[in-house]
Amino acid sequence: MKKILLPIICLGVAASAAAAPVTSLVKGRVPVSDIKVKRVDGSVRLTMDLDFSDISVGRDRQLTIIPVVHNADSTEALEFHQIDIAGHNIYYSHLRNKDIPPYLYKQGSVKDLQYVGEITDAGWLDEDATLSVYYRVGGCCDATVEEGVDRVAPLRPRAVPRFKSTAFNYVAPVGDTVKTRELKKTAYIDFPVDQTVIYPDYRRNTVELAKIQATIDSVRNDADITITEVGLKGFASPESPYKHNTELAIGRTDALQHHIQQLYRFPKGVITTAYEPEDWAGLRRFVEESNIDHRDEILAIIDSDLAPDPKEAKIKADYPTEYRFMLQNWYPALRHTDYKIDYIIRQYNTIDEILAVMATEPQKLSLSEFYRAAQTMQPGSPEFTEVMETAVRMYPSDPTANLNAANAAMSAGDYDRAAYYLNRIADDDTDAAVIYARGMLAALRGDFDLAEQLLSQAARLKVADAPAALQQVRNLRQTKAELEGPQSSRDFIIID
Repeated sequence: MKKILLPIICLGVAASAAAAPVTSLVKGRVPVSDIKVKRVDGSVRLTMDLDFSDISVGRDRQLTIIPVVHNADSTEALEFHQIDIAGHNIYYSHLRNKDIPPYLYKQGSVKDLQYVGEITDAGWLDEDATLSVYYRVGGCCDATVEEGVDRVAPLRPRAVPRFKSTAFNYVAPVGDTVKTRELKKTAYIDFPVDQTVIYPDYRRNTVELAKIQATIDSVRNDADITITEVGLKGFASPESPYKHNTELAIGRTDALQHHIQQLYRFPKGVITTAYEPEDWAGLRRFVEESNIDHRDEILAIIDSDLAPDPKEAKIKADYPTEYRFMLQNWYPALRHTDYKIDYIIRQYNTIDEILAVMATEPQKLSLSEFYRAAQTMQPGSPEFTEVMETAVRMYPSDPTANLNAANAAMSAGDYDRAAYYLNRIADDDTDAAVIYARGMLAALRGDFDLAEQLLSQAARLKVADAPAALQQVRNLRQTKAELEGPQSSRDFIIID
């Protein structure tokens, strides 16, 4: 059909000035009811009920109906797909000629029809528009017998009001005023067979000793840091008698302690030592992660209740080839010293100082310091959000950091990021602040059912802002139900 809608609409042929509860077309023979127009994901969707029970167009005629939405002066219009009701002769003519419109019905074959049409949205629909229905009755050779436009009703673009609130509850961190940190490393100091003396130039000792010194210096040379402990723990590999390995582990750990004491004037008691004669746990990791022959059998021996010496002897006797491989490739790595540096970072007293440290070394800040800085900023501002985002990067597993970052993201309108942070917090039916935040996120996303459930729970847990948020959600649920429910013929609504 040629595009004739706009000229007809402009003429206003058969237009109805006042819409009745049920609109009729073609001299009252096609009632139209329960019309809804909605915006859905970039499209405009029309649904309406058509009653063809009393229609009679004749054997040689065809009724075409096309709904159209147009603006006030009819300079813009959107056509939905057409419906065709054909008399007996016209219907079978379509079939013979294989010229079948997509929505063609034979007269009498359909009585009640729910029309569902969808078109691409248009910006001008944000203004008031009108829903009209173009109709045409055609006869032989497609001659027009009758045509017109019923101006069905105005469309009033309205949206379900969105949940609005700035009552995000940020939680002050507790218990992190003393900033203790720990730095862990492993060193592989080579010793001549059965000796406990460190030779700095022996094999790779120059590199390994330099690594230990560089690690200590990285902390010791920072004026903001006080070292509280340098802990050393020596390990030997499982070959040789257990008693002898015990002596080696103790002696080699003491040798490294003496070496460090010569480099630094630490107060007495700062350097501590421990030992483990044979690193069976390390050997087990190597075997478990390998594809060595008899892997499971060797693991069973390692996990057995045998004493260390019989355990090693059994592996050596039962699987000599694998034992030689382990001795050559894994045992050297089992002779090592784990060391850790415990230290305290000083407190930063001013906001300017906190922000300066955040820009260069945010790992030095406590959650409390991040929170103090954020308190001086406007929630939802880029600066505020940056502070909370940096805090949660430094403390990714901390529930308070994730909760505050989620609130900041909601305040900035980033609901997906807020959900990401809230999902990192373990579920707890008694954590009122988290329950409230999840309820707020559900409300902001328009999930009023979930929001009502969570905010009701938060209200029972005495969250001060929960009752007001809950009442707003309940009001919005009612408004949404009214907007999406059946409307009178004059109350058409485009729902965002």
